[in-house]
Amino acid sequence: MFTTKDVIIDARHDPKVAGVTCHISRIEANLSLADPSDMSISCRQTGPISAADIADIDKSKNGEVVFKASLSVLFKTLKVRRIYDAENQTLLYLSYSTKETNGSHKHALSTVPLYGTQAWVEPVAISAN
Repeated sequence: MFTTKDVIIDARHDPKVAGVTCHISRIEANLSLADPSDMSISCRQTGPISAADIADIDKSKNGEVVFKASLSVLFKTLKVRRIYDAENQTLLYLSYSTKETNGSHKHALSTVPLYGTQAWVEPVAISAN
């Protein structure tokens, strides 16, 4: 079947951490029922990130879905999940497709370190005494 494909690039702001913007690229297949699961994500600090922003996010091991977009009429969805890495004070953004395609689990990861932001907490030094 003949199909045309376009690369779509979306800019999305984290709804709880206003100082973070994620750019997501994906393939959109105009004439098929399902878009491919390939995607890429790049998230960056684009404004201030405060301690209050970080206090408001889900800090569980699984984090929370911050964006989602339908990829097909067959219920395939692109999701972006934010996970907080407390040990490294870093926000992780994991993009993935919710429907398995030929046994392949496509995903991409981007990180936003909090170092240099208002949310950074200076690690406490442990003395050797």
